[in-house]
Amino acid sequence: MEWAIVDEELNPYVDGLFRKVDTALYGRVTYLGMQSYWPTVLTDPEASPRDLEHAHWVENVSKIVFSKTLSRAEWKNSRLVKDQIAEEIASLKQQPGLDLMIFGSPRLTHTFIHLGLIDEYRLFLNPIVLGGGIPLFQDIKDWMKLKLLEAKTFQAGVVGLHYQAVRQ
Repeated sequence: MEWAIVDEELNPYVDGLFRKVDTALYGRVTYLGMQSYWPTVLTDPEASPRDLEHAHWVENVSKIVFSKTLSRAEWKNSRLVKDQIAEEIASLKQQPGLDLMIFGSPRLTHTFIHLGLIDEYRLFLNPIVLGGGIPLFQDIKDWMKLKLLEAKTFQAGVVGLHYQAVRQ
């Protein structure tokens, strides 16, 4: 995602979001990409302090990968969920702890939207038109009402949006 703007103003804001999460949720493609990248940062002598801090966070956070095709999740603190997604998330929401957050994983996000599992959306609108890729909101059959909780404009032109899903 070389098009995404990340700068000195946006970094602390995003880091604050990570501190509120103790379970990272991934689809297969994003999980495999993260698994192949972040552990290498831990041993990279040229990694920035911020990247090292994030690499430690992602290495130690509880990770759930949702996939019907993977046979196992081998990354530290990872586990695989193949089916019964709604039941799994309902169970996780009943447990004490911090937030659950989907990282990337647009197809997993589609599944969560269709199952009504998303409580809040944190979106970062970058000042760029891609013209392709996987849409975030795809095949939505009924309209979804969202309540704006926060809108923050960053100097680089990125707008951070925080919405709460309003249940009908």
